[in-house]
Amino acid sequence: MASLKASDLSILLVEPSAMQLKLIMRHLGEEGIQKIDGVANAADALKHISQYPPDLVISAMYLPDMTANELIAEIQQQHSQVIPFMLISSETAAHALEPVRQAGVMAILPKPFNRDDLQRAIRATLDVIDPEEIQLQNYDVSELNILLVDDSFTSRNHISRVLNSMGIDHIDHAENGREAVELLAARKYDLIVTDLNMPEMDGEQLVHYIRDEIGDVMVPILMATTENNQATLGNVRQAGVSAILDKPFEPQVIRDILYRILDE
Repeated sequence: MASLKASDLSILLVEPSAMQLKLIMRHLGEEGIQKIDGVANAADALKHISQYPPDLVISAMYLPDMTANELIAEIQQQHSQVIPFMLISSETAAHALEPVRQAGVMAILPKPFNRDDLQRAIRATLDVIDPEEIQLQNYDVSELNILLVDDSFTSRNHISRVLNSMGIDHIDHAENGREAVELLAARKYDLIVTDLNMPEMDGEQLVHYIRDEIGDVMVPILMATTENNQATLGNVRQAGVSAILDKPFEPQVIRDILYRILDE
């Protein structure tokens, strides 16, 4: 079966500004996307999704009746089918963007955005809708055992979906480092994916526990985080992570990292 192209996508654009709606539609059209429906508020978006589920929802942060984060929560509550979501917003405050990042969006684009950012976000959407399994030299992907540690339920689900799309099915979940320690006492894992900022035991403490207390210097540890403080990230690298991944991330990025840390 032929791979999906950008021109195959159907998109719902949620934007209260008629001028911005027209502008974003034009940019999407320049990428070959023609199946675009536009609405101005969350209520109309939810109604449209119920009748005609799109391949991707693109939304502004602040709508007349909801925020983007509230819209994401409503979509997830009302629909069992996973619908990729992209945010386009001039919002820069970390506390406002954090819930959206944790929800597992495809991308967060600024206003105005550049074409490269839009193209990457479209590729990420195609990766989720039409995934490609990874082929590793040193591992049978279907036999990999993964430990996923994140205090955000939506983030765990999103990362699990991305890993599942690559053919990885054996994934144990932990909500924090303490739960991860209990699971590590019971079995061996081929890869650990962890958040940084968590209650009880954070990601850095978990890495120290694995590397120093258990003495396991071989298991790859991938940290997926929204943290952008370079001093904090430097400490995490010193603790012994194999790679750090920014949230939100493109599926191709995590695929490339898995090739590097599992096949090296």
